[in-house]
Amino acid sequence: MNLPDAIDAHVRVLPAHLQREALDFIAYLEKRYHIAAMVAPRLTTSAFIERFAGCLGDDFPNEIDDADLPSDAPRDPLE
Repeated sequence: MNLPDAIDAHVRVLPAHLQREALDFIAYLEKRYHIAAMVAPRLTTSAFIERFAGCLGDDFPNEIDDADLPSDAPRDPLE
């Protein structure tokens, strides 16, 4: 197990308020040692569509039929 995995394992067992305290301490260390804080990348709308488009069928959304629905999906129209 590498160091980031070990830290993650320890943090996961802490209660939420202590996880927040640990995160605050990490932010303090980043500020003290002039380390750029991690910025989570955000997907643009077009990047999101490109990322997940491969999981859709070629006929989406025009040709949806019963074969496209899971076996437990309701088949009768709701009234």
